[in-house]
Amino acid sequence: MGTIEDLDRGVVERFLTTPAHRVAIVSARIVQSGVVSTLQALLVLLVGLALGARNGGPVGWIVILLASGLIGAGFAGFSNGIALLTRREESMIAVANFIGLPLLFFSSILIASTLIPHWMRTASLANPVEWAVRAARGHVIPGTSWEQIVMYLLLLAVFSIATTVFATVCFGAYRRTL
Repeated sequence: MGTIEDLDRGVVERFLTTPAHRVAIVSARIVQSGVVSTLQALLVLLVGLALGARNGGPVGWIVILLASGLIGAGFAGFSNGIALLTRREESMIAVANFIGLPLLFFSSILIASTLIPHWMRTASLANPVEWAVRAARGHVIPGTSWEQIVMYLLLLAVFSIATTVFATVCFGAYRRTL
């Protein structure tokens, strides 16, 4: 939404007159979203700790914060790319919900994975939301190896990079329309 607001106010056009690298203009908002996601996760962890939750200690917290930052940055890259293509709040919201809600429901974030039908569990292996859930929960679930946790974090990093590239390409398409 912030990108669309910046487009409407002419902020992006003013950024284009600066000597800033074009990738930096796009990446700044994506990094900001990743940091905000990380801070929100930290707040949830602190509230949980105050309420008596035990969630893996310092290493577990680092994994959770990393996963939340990467998934936040990944979806920010996707959202910024869509915003640059559509330039309308309604369209951006529709596309984000069309993509985001199925990804949420095709993950084990709301239900135990043992209760999910097998075909959905299989489909969720290609889902970035599920990667974040598995990475964040992995350190407290018996039988999860650190190799799996690292693999999910790497997949999230690739997802974040891919959506940043997508947003950068969309930014180039936007620039060509000016």
